Amino acid sequence: MRHDLAFGGSARPLVGRGVSSVACLAFVVVLALAFWAGAVWLGQVLFQLTSGGGF
Repeated sequence: MRHDLAFGGSARPLVGRGVSSVACLAFVVVLALAFWAGAVWLGQVLFQLTSGGGF
């Protein structure tokens, strides 16, 4: 009788592993870009508000 162990090695096949790694890295890059774009936008808004300028 065959038993599939939960912690016995690789649960996923290794085919497509490189593609998923690239997709994960691309997702992290997109998240980083979105974060910094939001930080720059918020900084500009705060700078305009503190310098007395309006929208």
